[in-house]
Amino acid sequence: MTHAWRAGLRRGAIELRHFARNGKETAGHLFNVVIALGVAAYISEDVPGTRTPMADLVLSGFAAYLLFQIGLVNLPQILVTEREEGALLRLRATPGGIPAYLVAKCLLVVVVAAGNIALLLASAALVVDGPLPRDPVDWLTLLWVTTLGLLSVVPLGAAIGAVLPNPREALALIMLPTMGLLFISGAVFPITSLPEPVQRVAALFPLKWIAQGLRSALLPDSARAAEAAGAWELPMVALVLSVWAVLGFLLAVPLLRRAARRESGSRLSARQHKAAQNGAAPA
Repeated sequence: MTHAWRAGLRRGAIELRHFARNGKETAGHLFNVVIALGVAAYISEDVPGTRTPMADLVLSGFAAYLLFQIGLVNLPQILVTEREEGALLRLRATPGGIPAYLVAKCLLVVVVAAGNIALLLASAALVVDGPLPRDPVDWLTLLWVTTLGLLSVVPLGAAIGAVLPNPREALALIMLPTMGLLFISGAVFPITSLPEPVQRVAALFPLKWIAQGLRSALLPDSARAAEAAGAWELPMVALVLSVWAVLGFLLAVPLLRRAARRESGSRLSARQHKAAQNGAAPA
């Protein structure tokens, strides 16, 4: 395991360097921040029943969605693409390959997510007078909610990536439910404006609790009036995210090992031949 951790950290550092040099990927993350700032600048009213600007609620919701997107949209696409390129086949022959691979992906996702959140909050504070934590307790809340939020979605994203069929279908299969959760989880408007059955459905998934935890760190206490329970419910935030983190880890490792065991040179060649027939570039 020590060797796997070292190998994973080295691989993760290499992938971070490649990410930093990839203009298209970095531009995509910057575009998300620009969209959030544009939406916040357009909104002028307050959250109903409070004096909290709606723009602040939207920005905190976008911060939550960035974490959710990186773990449940970007990561599965990366895993599916690398599987098609033969990465899992190579891992099969590498001692400790799967744990090292997971460590590298976790390092990549954590650094990218932390950078996105920092960039969003800093630019929002400068450009549109966006929210920031007000005291050390709020900064601590921001830290643990971000950490638990990532832990709740990254392993789940790895598990999803292990079972998705191919890169082309991955985006279509992931984006629709992800966007649906964005609109029912109270990330872009108060969750109390939604019907109670929809609120109960949203409460089953981590995005709702990530957004609620980040609002507790970024918005004033008066904004609690717009929460479904009239409170931040931070113990429940921690509990739900922890449960999702455990479930994700229990699913991710066996599914990735199963995907690696099923890989073979003939299966990889067949997929690449099919992709070439469909007009995709060969891996």
